[in-house]
Amino acid sequence: MLETRPDASALLSQVFGFPGFRPGQEDIVGAVAAGHNVLAIMPTGGGKSLCFQLPALMREGVTVVISPLIALMRDQVRGLREAGVEAGALTSGNTPEETDAVWEALESGRLKLLYIAPERLASSGAERMLKRAGVSLIAVDEAHCVSQWGHDFRPDYLRIGALRRQLNVPLAAFTATADAETREEIVARLFDGAQPETFLRGFDRPNLSLAFEVKNQPRQQILSYAAARKGQSGIVYCGTRAKTETLAQALREAGHSACHYHGGMEAEDRRHVEHRFATEDGLIVVATVAFGMGVDKPDIRWVAQADLPKSIEAYYQEIGRAGRDGAPADTLTLYGPDDIRFRRQQIDEGLAPPERKAADHARLNALLGLAEAISCRRQKLLGYFGEESDPCGNCDLCATAPETFDATTAVRKALSAILRTGEYFGTGHLIDILLGQDTDKVRARGHDRLPTFGVGSEFDRRGWQAVFRQMMGHDLVRPDPARHGALRMTEAARPILKGEAEITLRRDTITKSASRRPAAKMLVSEEDAPLLSALKAKRRALAEAARVPAYVIFTDRTLIEMAETRPQSLDEMAKVSGVGATKLDRYGAEFLSVITGEAAAPLHPARRKLAGREAGTVYDRLLAVQADLARGDTGLEKPLSCSSSQLAKLADMRPTDRSTVERLLGERRAERFADAFLDVLREAG
Repeated sequence: MLETRPDASALLSQVFGFPGFRPGQEDIVGAVAAGHNVLAIMPTGGGKSLCFQLPALMREGVTVVISPLIALMRDQVRGLREAGVEAGALTSGNTPEETDAVWEALESGRLKLLYIAPERLASSGAERMLKRAGVSLIAVDEAHCVSQWGHDFRPDYLRIGALRRQLNVPLAAFTATADAETREEIVARLFDGAQPETFLRGFDRPNLSLAFEVKNQPRQQILSYAAARKGQSGIVYCGTRAKTETLAQALREAGHSACHYHGGMEAEDRRHVEHRFATEDGLIVVATVAFGMGVDKPDIRWVAQADLPKSIEAYYQEIGRAGRDGAPADTLTLYGPDDIRFRRQQIDEGLAPPERKAADHARLNALLGLAEAISCRRQKLLGYFGEESDPCGNCDLCATAPETFDATTAVRKALSAILRTGEYFGTGHLIDILLGQDTDKVRARGHDRLPTFGVGSEFDRRGWQAVFRQMMGHDLVRPDPARHGALRMTEAARPILKGEAEITLRRDTITKSASRRPAAKMLVSEEDAPLLSALKAKRRALAEAARVPAYVIFTDRTLIEMAETRPQSLDEMAKVSGVGATKLDRYGAEFLSVITGEAAAPLHPARRKLAGREAGTVYDRLLAVQADLARGDTGLEKPLSCSSSQLAKLADMRPTDRSTVERLLGERRAERFADAFLDVLREAG
């Protein structure tokens, strides 16, 4: 074990009032205080902040703490000052007086901990300011934010590695959730690939009870959950700002002390909620994920997620706000088909490269696997982070075993449908095949003649949707971003398909109704939704590059028609409502490449002007005739051709007399091509 500085235990008791270290803290404090580069992964509530606050008091100079959230910084600074430690934060939420006090403490040499947001590192004066302040240690909280593959990426975190090199001081990075891939990226970006002293303290929070429920009147589910915990402090996380407001109102009407919090509120209103949250007992805050990350309120007794998070890391961060004091706390996560569709859409409409989107879909699959687990959730959760455990006895599945069934045959049918259609279709079309639905799309592709057509009568559409959802949760299939949501089989599915393995799925989540309320009307069919998302992503990229609103490129209505009709050429694209000649010329090829998956063949500008018109077809015929006669009837004459603009004029005017053709082409070209061209023009006329 690393030897800590002699005054570590004394400072722990005198300043922070703790009789001893929590498991793992002493080793980390010793390494940081000794000036080693450190990466520490510790469970939420494991005392991360102490592991850089205590060494800051043991070392000379200032420790700069880079943290992603203003609320977190204000909370920690408040706690340190209460303990008699000189600490300050430079944030956009400061009053002028607060900022002046921080600068004065820095100049006088009294300040021991300076909290700053990563965005401040973009300022050209930040490095000079920190050098002048005498920084001797950099502490990075929520270090997973450096990972572009992670769940909470913050671009300004990428500047921290350069800051460490420029200041030439040790760096200690802390996070509660980082899988192996994210840990590797943290090392590469913060420590230039040089392995820091790493502490992996485990991810288990045994005091948290874990539960998931399929959405069925979700507002009532949240109200019932809160009613059973009346008077206890809780957080309800929602996917949208609007939902935080309506759900907080519903909780107040049910007799709870509740308020909402989201990033769209005025700064003063947010501070008021933060103050209430820190000081009031029994308050429920209904919030987006902008709230509560890292805020050290120890007595939050429950966290409910009204909407499915985007990954297991995000899930664990959010529920990790509960029970930081180590006492029992409850968590509940609601999920349904609309949640999953929304999260898939978020991924597909983002501007990330395909490999990042594929990784994000895989992470969402892992969360679905946790939601649809058939045995102890904690085992599944810890297994994701590479840890093993016995059944916990503190989750809903340990309390009541779910109803399951042998799904091997059903899964094989689904996999067969995927493979027999070339892995080019999403769940909607695959379910049509399995149910034997005689749709236009099924007939047009000949899928009504497949052996799998109509073999899935054991489930209705909702049942098959649940089967596919659980197949994703087992990572047997993944949506392919390059194919607009088409499902592709993974290697994990091959043993099942070949009859070498069996699989058990949950029946209870198949039979439970997802919701009694009518689902929100979708803009396009489930099958076309991923393509619409891809078209929106392309529109967003073009709009950002041109610095114009997205609708200036194309309206939603135009993109919807593209997704539904799937034009395969610029001629077909020109027939889409809202695609005029100028926009076709400017954007047509880029949107066509999204639909077809390959770059559109270049067209001469003269031909492009005819796109979508009958004249374009005439032009193509004239071009083909010209190619046949380029060396004359014998094929031995000197090559000769017309310009694209000459062919375009012929196609547009469609003359049927030789004199006009000769005038447009000239005598020499007319001698070779006029008769053949006139045949085409008269036929078209």
